Parts: sequence; C-alpha cells; structure tokens
Amino acid sequence: MEILHVSAECYPVAKVGGLADVVGALPKYQFQAGHIAKVVMPAYNTRFFHTHEFELVHQGGCWLGHSWYHFNVWREVTNFLGFDLYLVDIPRLLDTEKVYGYYNDTERFLAFQVAVLDWLNEWQHQPDVVHVHDYHTGLIPFMMTHAYKYERLRNIATVLTIHNAQYQGQFGWERLYQLPGFDLWKAGLLGWDGAINPLAAAIKCAWRFTTVSPSYMEELFTGANGLEDLLNYERGKAVGILNGIDTKVWDPATDPMLPVNYDEQTFVQAKRDIKQQLCEQFNLNPELPLISFIGRLVGEKGADLLPEIIGRSIYEQKQQLNFLLLGSGDPHVEWSLQQTRIYTEANFNVQFGYDEALSHRIYAGSDFLLMPSRVEPCGLNQMYALRYGTIPIVRSVGGLKDTVTDFGDPGGFGIRFIHAAAWDACLAVGRAVELYRDTAKLHDIRETIMQLDHSWDSAAAEYLQLYSSIVVH
Repeated sequence: MEILHVSAECYPVAKVGGLADVVGALPKYQFQAGHIAKVVMPAYNTRFFHTHEFELVHQGGCWLGHSWYHFNVWREVTNFLGFDLYLVDIPRLLDTEKVYGYYNDTERFLAFQVAVLDWLNEWQHQPDVVHVHDYHTGLIPFMMTHAYKYERLRNIATVLTIHNAQYQGQFGWERLYQLPGFDLWKAGLLGWDGAINPLAAAIKCAWRFTTVSPSYMEELFTGANGLEDLLNYERGKAVGILNGIDTKVWDPATDPMLPVNYDEQTFVQAKRDIKQQLCEQFNLNPELPLISFIGRLVGEKGADLLPEIIGRSIYEQKQQLNFLLLGSGDPHVEWSLQQTRIYTEANFNVQFGYDEALSHRIYAGSDFLLMPSRVEPCGLNQMYALRYGTIPIVRSVGGLKDTVTDFGDPGGFGIRFIHAAAWDACLAVGRAVELYRDTAKLHDIRETIMQLDHSWDSAAAEYLQLYSSIVVH
C-alpha cells in the first residue's frame, strides 16, 4: 500500500507541537511494516532544508485566485527520516522561518494544498491513500472530490487526522474565488457557522477521520469548538487511534542528548546524576522532589494555573519540593511565572523558549512531570516521561486519561486529578511528595513505567487496518 501524508509540520524538519512528532514517526513505522509511506510538507526556510541533500523532482505553477505562484517539489535523497520526504517550495509564501503566525497564513496553506494536488495530478500512478493532518491540509479531500481539474484523483481514499479541533482555519467566503474551480452547488461542503472552515470541510469530505486518542474522540462529540453537531452527524466515519512515540528517538539507553544513559536496570544512579546536574544549572536542591512542566504556556495546557499551583504547593509542602519549567507562550503567563519566581526562587526556576536537548534532560532528571491540561487530544509528554522513568501528574482528560492509570488503582503507576483547578492539582502534587518519600514504592513504579510499550507499532498497525478497510482495489 502507498500512503501520502500531507502536513504542515514534521519532526525534525519543522516542529511547533505534537503534530510534528506524529508525522515524523507514523510514516517510518508504516514503511518498516512493508508499505510505501511518503510525507509532503512546506519547504520552510529552516536549518534542515539547508543542511540536507535534496533533488528537484517537479516544477509547476498554480493560480490562487488572480495570483500566479511558481513552485518546486524537492525530495530528500538520503532517506534520512526513514521514509520519502518531499518539500514544496513556493517563493514569497512558504519560504518563512516560522511555520505559523503570518498575516497571510490562509494563502500560504491554501497555495501549499493546491500545489500538492497539482503535483499529485501529474503522477504516473496513484497512491492508495492521501492522509491529511489538521486544518492546514483540510481542503484537500474536498478539492480531490469536487475540483474539476483533479477529477482523476476522485477515487483515492482520503483520511483526516484531527490533532487539535480547537484550531480550524476559518476564513471568509470572499476568498472562495481562490479555490480551483468546482460546481458551486457543492460550496456548502466548505462552510460551517458562516465561514469557510477547512477542518469542517475535511470532516465532511474525507472517507474517514481519526483523532489521536479514543478519549479525545468521545470528548469532541460534546466539546469541539463549535463542530459538535457536525462530528455527531459524521460519527460513522470516526475512529480514535492512540498516538505512539518514536522509541528509537526517545530511548534513555541510547539518547545522545543525555549526559548519562540508562535503562530499567540502571536508572537509579543515572537519574540521580542527571537530576544533580539539572539542579546545579537551575540553583535547586537535588535532595528534594523535582516536578517539571515542559510545553507551551497557553490556557489549553493549563499553563495559566501554574503560578498558583507552584506558589501554593511550595507553601503547603513547607518548601520541601522543587519546580522547573521549560516553555513559552502567553506573555501574561510568562510575566506571572517571573513574579512567582521572585518569592519562590529557592524552589522554582523557569527557562522560557524551547530547547530540545534540555527537554530530554528534564524528562530524564525529573521525578515527576506535571500536565494540568484543559485540553489534551493525546499528549506525548507523559509518554516520554514514562519512557524515562519520570512519573506523570496529569489531569484526567483526552489521551492523558488513556495512557496514565492512577497509582491508587489496580496496576496504576501515575497520579491523576479531575479538575482544571489549582486546588486539585495541588492535592495531586501533595500525593507526589508522599510517594517520593516512599522510596521502595517509587522505585517499583519507575521500574514498571520504563517497560510500558507506547511505541508506534500498534498504532501504525491500526492505521494500516483502517486504510485497508476503505481502499478501492
């Protein structure tokens, strides 16, 4: 089977969030299972594009309304990622240093999608499945089915994966002319709530749609930022498949970003050494439990709760714990964390921004990882933490609920709390401090969680099973 993944992100080419991790791993495991898996994404002006070898495989041009754009399709020649990687280069639109955040993002991703389909239209053969990810590629199933010039693509199966339904890419109907020509009687398939909505269009037009965990799928039927009725109507096409993690990249036994490598037999001293280095770097006491947060400092992740959780927990636990944060986001949250640090500097430190190597050391050197998320479609951080012997403290939502069982329950190994509120998170932190003092139990849990299987093998097999059920032979 041949699968073409279309995405705005792919690790390590360009990463903003978990979308990149999924698209960087799933095709690799599908390829290892004996299938042809390819990824096509924009050619941003990134270090990866300039430091790897590419060959030009296609040149073309596309109209976006009244504007004409030349584009190139480049293929990475060394199979560096373990699958075929193609980058679509559109000068003046996609050759940006960041992935998102530009005034013309709508045009950028619309042109990308048209260029991908123009290129696909020129293939001598056809893939079995076109798998699109999130709203940035959400118009592709509609255009493949209804745009006149893509008529030969209509029988190719399409699958949408919703990584985060909060972001839908809406834009006004005045831009309808920018899409390739189609029967205007079909325009209703593009719309939702008075606007063109790429995510809604993909839900309507894709042959199947998936979410990145079964629990997130159930949550979307009642809370999907306005798409609840549509999702319930299209429920028959819905499949929840839990993400995996790339266990070759995230392996404490071989991770080159760690100062000391370890496995489930040798973790005790190694984790202690890495924690010691972290605490020296951030002026914290290594004898106390270290609770960390890694991620975007936004409301969706519960980051606005962090200043109160940190200040209150340090007070309630009589300064017998430490917090370490790595991330960036909402300026007000960053300012609040800076203010919190002023009166808790003996027990709390923060580094704003993102540092991949530091994140690996924090996963390895921490005792607990805190995730007070309001929304967490799947969550990968908790699975990275488990792999590195670090116990997750998570809110019972989305994929966190699917991957973390509370240690108070049979077979449990993590700490869960119910409410997106500082008081409930602080109770969970208190349970973590108690667990830290029970060294025998702490050791047993760490040994257990490092052996849990969250690899992509089973998830990749589920996707392949889904494709097989819809592909027209």
